[in-house]
Amino acid sequence: MIRFQNIRKVYGTGDHIVKALDDVSLHVPVGEIFGVLGQSGAGKSTLIRCVNLLERPTSGSVIVNGQELTTLDAAGLRKARQQIGIIFQHFNLLRSRTVADNIAFPLEVIGQPKPQRDKRVKELLSLVGLSDKASAYPAQLSGGQKQRVGIARALACEPKVLLSDEATSALDPQTTRSILDLLRDLNRRLGLTVMLITHEMTVVKHICDRVAVLRDGRVIEQGLVDDLVVQPGSEIAHEFFPRIVPPQQKNGGIFATITFVGTAAEEPILSSLLRKFDVGVNILGGGIETVRDKRVGRLLLELSGPDAAAARSFLQERTGFTVES
Repeated sequence: MIRFQNIRKVYGTGDHIVKALDDVSLHVPVGEIFGVLGQSGAGKSTLIRCVNLLERPTSGSVIVNGQELTTLDAAGLRKARQQIGIIFQHFNLLRSRTVADNIAFPLEVIGQPKPQRDKRVKELLSLVGLSDKASAYPAQLSGGQKQRVGIARALACEPKVLLSDEATSALDPQTTRSILDLLRDLNRRLGLTVMLITHEMTVVKHICDRVAVLRDGRVIEQGLVDDLVVQPGSEIAHEFFPRIVPPQQKNGGIFATITFVGTAAEEPILSSLLRKFDVGVNILGGGIETVRDKRVGRLLLELSGPDAAAARSFLQERTGFTVES
C-alpha cells in the first residue's frame, strides 16, 4: 500500500547540508498498522510528510496504492491526496467552525453537494462517538474529543490510507489509550492502512502490527513487532526489556535469557524444569509486557547442577520460547 524506495531528503546546500532522511526503504502492507519509532530529530515527521508529498524527497520513490506520487502533475497529486487522510498532534481544527463544519471542510474543498456532505458528516460523528457534539465548537471540547474530530475530518473523503503525526503525544495516558483503541477499531472495520509516527513505545505495544526504528534519518530495524520483540539484539526487544547484565559466573552455572510469547507465557515452565531435571534455577530478573493483547515475557535465569545444559536445551526446543546466552 505504501512503499518507500531509497528515499533521501536533504536540506541546505554546499557545506550546510542536513540529511533528514538517508536512503530509507520500507513497505507498509495493505490493512496493517505500521509504526515509525524514533526520538526527536530522527526524521519521523519528514518521513510521514513524504507519504503525501507535503515534503518532496530529494531522491527516491514514493508509491501509494500503486501510484508513484513523485511523477504526478499537480492535478494528479491533488486527486491522490484525497485517498490519504492525516491527523495531527495539535488537532489543527478551525476554531470558528463547529465540529460538524470542521468535519465537512474537506468535502467542501472537493465540491461535494451539501446534502451528501451532511449525510457523510452524520456518519462520521457516529463513527467516532461524537453524535451529540455536532454543534459544539473546538474550545468546548476536551483534547480527546478534539482528536476524534480530527480523525473524523481525516476520514471525510473515505481515504484508503490514514497517517498519524504524533496524534496522541498531547493527550493523557487514559485518553491516549481510547484514541489508539479507536484507530485499531477503524483499521479493522474500514480496512484502513494506518501509518503512524511516535516516540512512545506504548503506542507500538498497543496497536502496531509492524514497526520501523528510525535514527539519524536511517531505518536501523523494521519488521513485525511480534518477531522483533523476541529477536536477540533487537532495538525493539531492548526497549521492551532493558538488558539485564548477569553477575559473574560461579560454580559452572549456565545463564539463559528466555523470551516467551502468547500461550507460552502461561506455561509453568520453571516447575517443569525442576521436575524433569536435576537442576537449580535462580531467577536474576525479568518482566512481562502486553503487546496487542498478547503477553510477552523475558527472564534471565541461572541454571546450575548436573543437568543444566540439558535443561537449557529443553527450553530451546519449546514452541513459543526463544533462548539466548
